[in-house]
Amino acid sequence: MTFELNEEHLAVQAAARDFAQNVLKPGVIERDSKMEYPTEQIRQMGELGFLGMMVSPEYGGGGMDTMSYVLAMEEISKVDNSCSVIMSVNNSLVCWGIETFGTEEQKQKYLPRLASGEWIGSFCLSEPEAGSDATSQRTTAIDQGDHYILNGTKNWITNGGTSKLHLVIAQTDAEKGHHGINAFIVEADWDGVSVGAKEDKLGIRSSDTHTIMYTDVKVPKENRIGEDGFGFKFAMKTLSGGRIGIAAQALGIAGGAYELSIAYSQERKAFGKEIAKHQAIGFKLANMAMDIEAAKMLVYRAAWLKDQGLDYTGASSMAKLYASEAAMKHTVEAVQIHGGYGFVKEYHVERLMRDAKITQIYEGTSEIQRIVISRNISKGQHYIPVIGNSAVTV
Repeated sequence: MTFELNEEHLAVQAAARDFAQNVLKPGVIERDSKMEYPTEQIRQMGELGFLGMMVSPEYGGGGMDTMSYVLAMEEISKVDNSCSVIMSVNNSLVCWGIETFGTEEQKQKYLPRLASGEWIGSFCLSEPEAGSDATSQRTTAIDQGDHYILNGTKNWITNGGTSKLHLVIAQTDAEKGHHGINAFIVEADWDGVSVGAKEDKLGIRSSDTHTIMYTDVKVPKENRIGEDGFGFKFAMKTLSGGRIGIAAQALGIAGGAYELSIAYSQERKAFGKEIAKHQAIGFKLANMAMDIEAAKMLVYRAAWLKDQGLDYTGASSMAKLYASEAAMKHTVEAVQIHGGYGFVKEYHVERLMRDAKITQIYEGTSEIQRIVISRNISKGQHYIPVIGNSAVTV
């Protein structure tokens, strides 16, 4: 087993770190305070290829593997999680969902715009009464022969105010339960699509989160993804991959807080020596380092399984659960290490602490991840050791 990154991975990692530190970090505090959407920064991310990293070059993307995407997400998330969640949704959910399950016509029409950043996409699953229980869809799409009529409300939609394309999950036949759910590509400027006010959030404040309303929206039949009734399976499969991106985000948050804590504790002195040399702080740093390394192994392993075409459902849930718990725990510790300075915006750690919380909630709460993991255990999937180029369940 090798833990060494290849040259392409190292190049992606270095490019993402340079962009995060030199382009995103200046102004990140002000954007967060003002809830200001990072328009220019996202434009540059599109030009650099960060918004369509895994999309095939055939459709204008970078053709990179999941590991490259995870490394870029990790570095950007150390600095600006509003930008990284925009990047995550566009890559993991929207682009991947369309390329993996869409028709050739859908791919040709939409992926080049999404991969370049000309268009930003959103994933519209959650509703006022259907969050963790994704089967309880109230949004309906009534079959009218050559088109559907879409009605309903979606909330907590990342990129809701700026996205040009929505992937909408809707109920087409309530009697069939989750087998009567479909997924649709909806363009934001179609008649009947309206967007509510931007949410005033605890963290990731410069990303735009909105409620989106659909009123008698005419959706062409060719904009349905997959066969009739495929929508719920589409959502679950797409979210499994999306969780790797959010796990990488959480890993980056924890890593960013750790790097800031190391730098501060090696400069700040108390009782005649740097506080990093006091056991009380040294042990905090040791725990941070240990948990971040453990999270990294889970996240990288989930990415590797996905790249190998192996089942990564349980692995992505483990990675997201552990990394998000570590991010929340250790951003709190980072504030403590910084003392009073940690409580003010200038030192960045209070923002990382606020950003960390959402990683335990979106794309499946920590409770939902435990359900997914426990169900895998009940199926006999206790552990997946890697042997050569294969994986077996014991």
